[in-house]
Amino acid sequence: MTYILAIDQGTTSSRAMIFDRDMQITAVAQEEFAQHFPASGWVEHDPVDLWQTTLSTCRAAIAKAGIQASDIAGIGITNQRETTLVWDRLTGAPIHNAIVWQDRRTADICGILKSEGHEAFVTQRTGLLLDPYFSGTKIKWILDHVEGAHVRARLGQLAFGTVDSWIIWNLTGGAAHVTDATNASRTMLYDIHDGDWSSDLCALLDIPMAILPKVKDCAAEFGHTDPALLGATIPILGVAGDQQAATIGQACFQPGMMKSTYGTGCFALLNTGDVPVTSQNRLLTTVAYQLDGKPTYALEGAIFIAGAVVQWLRDGVGLITDAHQTQAMAEEADRGQDVIMVPAFTGLGAPYWSPDCRGAIFGLTRNSGPNELARAALESVGFQTRDLLEAMQADMGRIGEQVLRVDGGMTASDWTMQFLADITGAPVDRPKVLESTAVGAAWLAGMRAGIYPGMEGFAQTWARDQRFEPMMQQPFREDRYDAWKKAVQAALSV
Repeated sequence: MTYILAIDQGTTSSRAMIFDRDMQITAVAQEEFAQHFPASGWVEHDPVDLWQTTLSTCRAAIAKAGIQASDIAGIGITNQRETTLVWDRLTGAPIHNAIVWQDRRTADICGILKSEGHEAFVTQRTGLLLDPYFSGTKIKWILDHVEGAHVRARLGQLAFGTVDSWIIWNLTGGAAHVTDATNASRTMLYDIHDGDWSSDLCALLDIPMAILPKVKDCAAEFGHTDPALLGATIPILGVAGDQQAATIGQACFQPGMMKSTYGTGCFALLNTGDVPVTSQNRLLTTVAYQLDGKPTYALEGAIFIAGAVVQWLRDGVGLITDAHQTQAMAEEADRGQDVIMVPAFTGLGAPYWSPDCRGAIFGLTRNSGPNELARAALESVGFQTRDLLEAMQADMGRIGEQVLRVDGGMTASDWTMQFLADITGAPVDRPKVLESTAVGAAWLAGMRAGIYPGMEGFAQTWARDQRFEPMMQQPFREDRYDAWKKAVQAALSV
């Protein structure tokens, strides 16, 4: 058994990858699935879609690799975080669509809790803010709106899980209801200091604790697959939320190391070691990973719209037919125009945390066209990243030279990465392997299975593809960033 199967269940697609003994990718399978928008600011997934695309991509990846399921030493799972599912323990049937992390329907619940003075308590226990982003208020909404759900939950008939729990439940035929510490830390119900579910937070949201999964380390025994699914019984040995998995995959194991992942959203994590640093700048304190019962913490900044802004150019307004077109368009844009796009399609995340803010474009002229909009869309990712870096530096100070390790689909664009280095004034390192999230999940499982090296050995395998050095002159950099900040303030004031 010399292979690892990594499952990467994301916001817009499910992927499965086969890694060999040398941690090289030998096969990949991917499937997109439908996004559902039942109301303004609401985002849902069909739980069956999440499971069926996961299962079919696993089968396809195994077939592409030309191996048998019995050749696989373990499975590592990484997943879109905060997305919330509740299902019947007996039948395995979901009682509602999955409410996606981007969904803002619980803004009123969060507003009431804030007005009652609960945010400081929530932050002290969880490291999080009172925001619809997190799972807790999503669970409450489902229990409040599905008839009979509260009674069934109290009777132990229902199970809650983030996507990792849902996938594991199905892979094991309902035998395992578990999660890991990183996903638990994103629910707004988990005490990151005590390392356990908080009865006080559950009581605050009227959530019966009987529905919660068991919390494990990121590398642990999570259960075994039903042999009828993949052709053999395979142990599930690694689990981490996607951003924490990317932090692991980027080998950001030392305090002060930082990574930023550019997928649907953008998420920057700064390793703070065994100290859970409380942010004074509305960043999140979260579990970066937990091994051998010991948590390592991080400061996190979450941007809700990164790659999704390119999807909007394609699917929302039809300016492009393929995401790769945006780089050439940005290069051809009129440099004399200063078009600023604030992509607050589902509110603004860190450090603003405004769920009601909506997208806006500033600086349009008669000459503004698709090229200028494409450039503004790509630049918005760099501007938002600088917002996060400035907040992190205010909380932590500079720890030597701040180098940003990046991964995710958008990092394939040299233009975007150069602008990121220019606007942040920091070197940007792009690794040779951009699939950091899947690599992190694979390493957790392979390390647990005994076929991959430990932390130190794994860190030595990280290799840089290219470094982007800042080239923009400081006065111009600050002028551009000032224009961005003014645009954000204008969007927030609407």
